[in-house]
Amino acid sequence: MKKKVMVAMSGGVDSSVAAAILKEKGFEVAGLTMCLDLPDAKHSVQHPAHLDGQGCASARPACCGTQGISDARRVADILGIRHYAFSFGRDLQEKVIADFVKQYSLGVTPNPCVRCNEFLKFDGLLKKSIGLGMDYLATGHYCRISRSGSKYFLKKALDKNKDQSYFLYRLTQDKIRRILFPLGGLTKDQVRGLAQKYGLPVADKKESQEICFVPGTYREFIEEKLRGKFSPGPIKDTQGKALGIHKGIPFYTIGQRDKLGIACGYPVYVSVIDRRKNTIVVGRKEELLKSRFLVKDIIYPGSSIRRKKLLKVRIRHLSPEAPASVKPAGRNAEVEFRKPCFAITPGQSAVFYDKDKVVGGGIIAKVLS
Repeated sequence: MKKKVMVAMSGGVDSSVAAAILKEKGFEVAGLTMCLDLPDAKHSVQHPAHLDGQGCASARPACCGTQGISDARRVADILGIRHYAFSFGRDLQEKVIADFVKQYSLGVTPNPCVRCNEFLKFDGLLKKSIGLGMDYLATGHYCRISRSGSKYFLKKALDKNKDQSYFLYRLTQDKIRRILFPLGGLTKDQVRGLAQKYGLPVADKKESQEICFVPGTYREFIEEKLRGKFSPGPIKDTQGKALGIHKGIPFYTIGQRDKLGIACGYPVYVSVIDRRKNTIVVGRKEELLKSRFLVKDIIYPGSSIRRKKLLKVRIRHLSPEAPASVKPAGRNAEVEFRKPCFAITPGQSAVFYDKDKVVGGGIIAKVLS
């Protein structure tokens, strides 16, 4: 009997090719598109804090809006597979947007793409697939899964320029065993070539690099959601000298250089966000080079580590990994880079790697030194 797989189809080229590959391999394939039907989801915006958005479906017409659903359905018709569309607007609001707003109000910088994968794609969507009688859920993520005995491991994609393992580190064993990543061994050019081979109408469709759910600009969105819950305050240098006035704690992130509204005669960056004192501290670039920080809420996709270990650590998706010691303490850990890194940002994810294997990861809680 054929194994059944549900493919999360956004209407883009990656998920469309994933569906085609699995059908060619002999799976019984169906497609499912998440409809992120927020009433005000008319536009998208680039996220201001070190993210490329690869882990999140866009609410623009290109992906998971009307056009995205239409494109996914056209591909499903060509492939001769069933296609479903389900509303995930409430899940998006409760699991991603509410946290996004809350974290900014606390002066930290969240990663909504990580939460979207954890709570929508690989929780809600996975449960929906199982409920429809599927054996697996597949997506168009560039990532790989390997198996050793009864253990499953998350690994980087072969194409390091497209690797999305950073956004997927929160997958657990019970989920990984039900997931397929057909594109993990391919490059983007190969995927587009396969789309043309299969005659898919999305072969040349542009990919989204944006975060969903924000109509207009990021600052307008935060201001609307937190109206009356923030106020201007002082911008100071690291010596305590007042330099200007900030517009509100939620509008700033560690490492930010633009939109500060101050002139120091040299480049300065946000180095500290002090919500309690309602103060933004700025400093020279070298003052944002730090080595030690705490990580909370750690998840280990494969096997956990129980003692201090030297690993490679990535503190944002587009940053290179750097050697660091990881000292675990339950679901927390203290991390120390061998060489200082720029703008370690609370709220972002720190992901631990052993060569191409994802060892674990968690949320950056506090910078120590």
